[in-house]
Amino acid sequence: MTTRTLKTGAAAALLLSALVTPVSAAEAQTETERAELTNPLLYAIAWRQTAAEFRALYYQGFALAQLRVEQALAARKASAGNDTRALAVITDVDETVLLSGAYWGQLIAEGGDFFDDATWDAWVPNNEFVASPGAREFAAFCEANGVTLFFVTNRDQGEATFELALGNLRAAGFENVRAENLRVLRQTSNKEAVQAQIRSDYHVIASLGDNLNDFARRYYVTDVAEREALMHADAARFGADYIVFPNPTDGHWIRAIFGESEPAPTEANRQVLRAAAVGR
Repeated sequence: MTTRTLKTGAAAALLLSALVTPVSAAEAQTETERAELTNPLLYAIAWRQTAAEFRALYYQGFALAQLRVEQALAARKASAGNDTRALAVITDVDETVLLSGAYWGQLIAEGGDFFDDATWDAWVPNNEFVASPGAREFAAFCEANGVTLFFVTNRDQGEATFELALGNLRAAGFENVRAENLRVLRQTSNKEAVQAQIRSDYHVIASLGDNLNDFARRYYVTDVAEREALMHADAARFGADYIVFPNPTDGHWIRAIFGESEPAPTEANRQVLRAAAVGR
C-alpha cells in the first residue's frame, strides 16, 4: 500500500511538472518579449530610422553651413583684409557627416538598450555607415571653392583607428577626403587643442557637430542644468560659429544625466533614465 501510494504520488508529480513547465517557459518568453518592447531606445531609433524630419534637419544644417561659407567667400573677395589665412570648416564625423543607424538597429535586435563599446568596435570595420543627407554635397562645395574641410573625431578601435575612420568616410562616398585633413583622437574627447592648431593656420568659418562638446570643452559637465545654462550663454553662436545636428542616442548629454558617457545597462541606470524622461 505504501509503495503504491509513492508510485501514484510520483506519477502525479510528473504530470504536474509536465503541465507547469511549458507555462513557465511561455511566461519567461513573454517577459523577454515585454522587455524588448519596452526598450528605451525604441522611440529614438525608430525616429532616426524612419523620420523625414530627422533627414530634413541634416539638409537644413548643411544648407546653413554652405551659406556661412558663401558669406565668408564673398567677404574675402570684397575685402583686402590682413587675414590671409586659407578658409576652413571643422566638422565632427560620427552622427554629423556619417550616420550609424545600422549599428543601433543591430544593438536593439540583439537585446541591447544602452550603447555597448565592444559591439561598436566590432561594427565599425564593416563600413556600414552612410553619409548624412547633404554632407557629401557640402564637402564637394567646399572642395570646389578652395575651402578645407577638416574632419575631427574621437574614436578608439586600437592601432587601426585612423585607417578605419578614413575608410569609413571613403566608403560612404567622401572619396576625396585627404588623410592630412582627418584628425582622430584616441585618448580623449577633448578636441580643443586640435581645433586651436587648425585655427592657427586657417580662418575657420564654422564648426559642425552633433554634440556640444564638439564645439567647446566647457560643455563637458555632469549637470544637466549647468550644461543648458552654458548653451544659453552661447545662444548667439548657434547657426553662426556652431551648427548642430540631431542625435537622440548618444553624446555628452548622456554624461550630464548619468555622470558618464557610456552607462552600463543596469536596472538602476534604467531608473535614472526614466527619472530624466519624466522630469524628476
